[in-house]
Amino acid sequence: MLKVLFVCVHNSARSQMAEAFFNHYAQGSDCAESAGIEPGKMNPYVVRAMAEKGFDFSENQTKGVFALYKEGRTYSHVITVCDAQAAQRCPIFPGISRIIMWSFPDPSTFVGADDEIMEQVRVVRDTIESKVKAFIANPAKENIS
Repeated sequence: MLKVLFVCVHNSARSQMAEAFFNHYAQGSDCAESAGIEPGKMNPYVVRAMAEKGFDFSENQTKGVFALYKEGRTYSHVITVCDAQAAQRCPIFPGISRIIMWSFPDPSTFVGADDEIMEQVRVVRDTIESKVKAFIANPAKENIS
């Protein structure tokens, strides 16, 4: 069984999307959680973009990766979905079989008119969804960081 932790900086966008897609497509056979290095507030554009796919993020809260670490949680895989520099700040969880780095643009940095920002968020959302589906189909194919 895969038990995956998706990590990004604030747990406000990328890691939450990855967690939702993973749990949806794994259909209960595997499970995922998400957390942030410095938990923030949910990105409203991500809430809207995920609603377009049928996911309700309106009540989602952000979580801290160090709190999960202190609770003694264990994972088979930790997948960072932020840039490499931020990923280096993640704690090392005991018992992890693989640490994987996926890099996606940070929706909190997107600028432009509302519809332009939404389009950029949709691209990130759809890319994360594709990456998660491919990972579930063949988790052994992913490279170790």
